[in-house]
Amino acid sequence: MNSVGLCVPTLNAGALWHEWLKRTALAADGFRVLVVDSCSIDGTAEAARNAGFETLEISRETFNHGATRQSALHHLSDCDIVVFLTQDALVADSEALTRLVSEFEDPEVGAAFGRQLPHLDATPIAAHARLFNYPAASRVVSQADIPRLGIKTAFLSNSFAAYRRQALIEAGGFPDHVILSEDMMAGARLLKQGWKLAYNASACVHHSHNYSIREEFKRYFDIGAFHAQETWLIEWLGSAEGEGLRFIRSEAKYLLKHAPIALPGAMLRTFAKYLGYRLGRHQRQLPNRLKQKLSMHARFWN
Repeated sequence: MNSVGLCVPTLNAGALWHEWLKRTALAADGFRVLVVDSCSIDGTAEAARNAGFETLEISRETFNHGATRQSALHHLSDCDIVVFLTQDALVADSEALTRLVSEFEDPEVGAAFGRQLPHLDATPIAAHARLFNYPAASRVVSQADIPRLGIKTAFLSNSFAAYRRQALIEAGGFPDHVILSEDMMAGARLLKQGWKLAYNASACVHHSHNYSIREEFKRYFDIGAFHAQETWLIEWLGSAEGEGLRFIRSEAKYLLKHAPIALPGAMLRTFAKYLGYRLGRHQRQLPNRLKQKLSMHARFWN
């Protein structure tokens, strides 16, 4: 029987937090739960302690998507499996975490992630993004799938993912200074070491974002910057543009059926995402002050 830990980084978790605590307490029965809070001022850490969860408070300036999670891996040193959730990802039922962890019964699986369903308030565009990236069919992938899946082979999401702790540490762990996509980096490192990545479609959380066009631009600028920083990912797994074209076709088909009025906005959004991504890929030629304005994670460029 594997011992399991769960980590959630938090910052002013807001209105969903009490529901998150209630659902997670039921689903994580028997798990060690660690809340890593970046000096919230809305009572996030206090509510977690009142729910019986272990809390670790860090300064906002020291938070980093990769380094903070890497620190949690070492903090949860008594756990064989470590699950990561985000503060806005609500487990869909009390068995969601157990189903995800069951993937590690396969000794070749180094990491697993579950299905993300859109929140009830998701726009059609946000709902399609979840349905596209998190389909109804489970799968397990390895290096052998790279020619077929390309960059998608290493896809993981720390909004709801779990790792074989020691395997990830030995593979290099999470990167210590990335703007985002620390989960994809961890997945790629595990693949490099011969581990498999599992996707369990029956383990579900509710998680989605109704990004504005401006926010989409900033997010894709950061993705482009990440790919420019970690060029080995593209060289090994392939370009992200092919997957982007597949997404555009799928989105157009979905919106034609469910929300045709949203199509013009989707086209503008696609242009903004592509422009942001291409600028991000050339971030080394841009001054820091401009990068801070273009980025969703402006503090990264300090």
